Amino acid sequence: MSANPPPIVVNLTWQGDVRFEARADQVRLVLDGERRAGPSPMQALALGLAGCMAMDVVDILRKGRLPVAGLEVELTGERAAEPPRRFSRIAIRFRVAGDVPADRVERALALSRERYCSVWHSLRPDIELRTSFEVVAAATH
Repeated sequence: MSANPPPIVVNLTWQGDVRFEARADQVRLVLDGERRAGPSPMQALALGLAGCMAMDVVDILRKGRLPVAGLEVELTGERAAEPPRRFSRIAIRFRVAGDVPADRVERALALSRERYCSVWHSLRPDIELRTSFEVVAAATH
């Protein structure tokens, strides 16, 4: 049985208006409800989900010794019209560069969604999540 990971601790300091300096360990960024000085909290959540799944996909493909040359991810989140205006539908598009078989990308996405992505598993289960991907040739320089 594995030990629980350490808790995640973040700190926010109000900077005025709807802007906060956020700190996570030694990393700092600004959260801005007006999306001027940094991402809004909802954008930060979207970045967290896209980043979590992207890291899983790259890790799974590399562990499978596949030649991943690059990965780009685009997330589009639709929100409810009424408060709390939560995400109701999310679509994530993955663009994998390299000679990677499509079935292996599909499997990596499924593993991320079903087992590994802690951000996805921390969200409400009634959010519709659609993933899609394309595999493209690696760029040569």
